[in-house]
Amino acid sequence: MKHLILALMLIVLTPVGTPAWAVQPDEVLTDPALEQRARQISKGLRCLVCRNENIDDSNADLARDLRLLVRERLVAGDTDDDVVEYVVERYGEYVLLTPRGGGTNLLLWGAGPAMLLLGLFVGVLFLRGRARGSDDTLTAEEEAQLKEILDR
Repeated sequence: MKHLILALMLIVLTPVGTPAWAVQPDEVLTDPALEQRARQISKGLRCLVCRNENIDDSNADLARDLRLLVRERLVAGDTDDDVVEYVVERYGEYVLLTPRGGGTNLLLWGAGPAMLLLGLFVGVLFLRGRARGSDDTLTAEEEAQLKEILDR
């Protein structure tokens, strides 16, 4: 009985563990070189629905449209860079899985290290101030009060 349950669980759960290939056979180009270029470009384009998947791994309709658009542009004779530029112009720079290093992105790329350096600077100032400490000497009145408390 245990083996039957285990076998049924394996049959039911097996499709969950296998990757879903989103590129449909009707999308594949007949020219293997163009198809290879399309796959390479698609690896760098984000699915705007799934967010953290490239368009080749996504089953979303928009990802399919983007895959078809990439292939259409390649068949029209565009270079790889022209295809990427066309998609970026149409959907914005967010469509790139690896953002470019210029313009506003420089601010974003530099913000992390800048915050780290600022945090280190504040930490050093804090520790230096703490190391100096405050004046721990007691006044005569405080010493008298302390002696009175300790004598009790």
